[in-house]
Amino acid sequence: MQNNTPAKSWEQRDLSLIWHPCSQMKDYETLPPIVVDHGKGVWLYDIHGKRYMDIVSSWWANLLGHCQPEINAAIKAQLDDLEHVIFANFSHRPAIELAEQLDAITPERIHKFHFNDNGSSAVECALKMSFQFYHQTGKPEKKRFMCLSEGYHGETIGALSVGSMDLFAKLYKPMMMDNIHVTAPDCYRCPYGKTREHCACECFEHAEKAFAAHAQETAAIIVEPLLQGCAGMRIYPPLYLKKLRQLCDTYDVLLIADEIATGFGRTGTMFACDQADISPDIMCLSKGLTGGYLPMSVTCVSDRIYQAFYADYGKGLSFPHSHTYAGNPIGCAAALAVQKIMREQHILEKAADTAKWLTAEMTRVFGQHPNVGEIRHIGLIHAIELVKDPVTKERLDPTKRTGYAIYKHALKRGLVLRPLGDVLYFNPALNITREELRFAIDTAYASLLDVLPV
Repeated sequence: MQNNTPAKSWEQRDLSLIWHPCSQMKDYETLPPIVVDHGKGVWLYDIHGKRYMDIVSSWWANLLGHCQPEINAAIKAQLDDLEHVIFANFSHRPAIELAEQLDAITPERIHKFHFNDNGSSAVECALKMSFQFYHQTGKPEKKRFMCLSEGYHGETIGALSVGSMDLFAKLYKPMMMDNIHVTAPDCYRCPYGKTREHCACECFEHAEKAFAAHAQETAAIIVEPLLQGCAGMRIYPPLYLKKLRQLCDTYDVLLIADEIATGFGRTGTMFACDQADISPDIMCLSKGLTGGYLPMSVTCVSDRIYQAFYADYGKGLSFPHSHTYAGNPIGCAAALAVQKIMREQHILEKAADTAKWLTAEMTRVFGQHPNVGEIRHIGLIHAIELVKDPVTKERLDPTKRTGYAIYKHALKRGLVLRPLGDVLYFNPALNITREELRFAIDTAYASLLDVLPV
């Protein structure tokens, strides 16, 4: 008997079964999922042959482009030797080599590396380490955490508890830990009338007040160094980190640097902390670690913290935190290939030159639009904040979903823009070319004009 039922498209098959993250699925009735067939460099190609420039590095993880030949080769070679092994009491050469290479590039206090399998897990690990560190070093009262307003550190319950983005956390507050939220720097709308380039971080008074009131019960403060990503690519000065390091030392509070989004050259230096010349007690890494190829994260810690857990097993000081895919050999092989490319191809130096050019071009093109309030940048990351009035900095009407409308127009033109509210941003692969960026700039501006014509 012949089946006359029409075959479903790939898009229909997706929508019949898959619940996509960070999405209102009803929106996909008018904007179906784009089914990607393959990727090459900064380009994604869908099953219909249309190509899209991935200017946001697929959630900021794709550090050196899609299907990078050297990373592909490293993964393929590793597959023939070892695909996975339990990481408790077992190890393997790729993990050992990766830890050695991380030890060589991370800030001075960092010397021990705990492998996990995603960014939120690295944050959870850091929180648990901090809590247990003080519990077994005679200060069990230090069990709360500080974080910055508008911060984002992941979407597991612990990670949400040290975030301040209501978009992600508000509904789940009854489930979350009671932490201390410190007003973060907001350099574009500085309440002190200062600018990012000319200030003494007067806003740091909020941290000073919080420490004076709560340091005795606080185990750690966690921050996104220099760049609050989900808040709209909000950039603040290195001086803030310098002051925070000093404050943590004064009050004996651990400093956790969440470099999941900022690490591996995203801010122009290997790590954002490098620009402040400070070392955290704990550093969380993921995303660019494997070039966006495989889920892997590392919670990097100081010897001081590690030594508090180093004792006879019978004393009960072990750290009972594990992930099945921790230290996965294939992920480690990808990470080693990323580091090799960064070194041998001088990626940071080349990206710095490209960033200077991009800043000039973004300013020239977008600076003429009456709804552009600020064009801010750090490394290759560039953000354009759209406002109703650049003088008053009044925000656009959120009900109009201007950023989303621009996103849809950009997709039609072949650009994956994905704004943060009404903040358009570029966070491309570090080896993107000027020619490719020219397409991104022109396409983004044309999409802006589609929605907000001059």
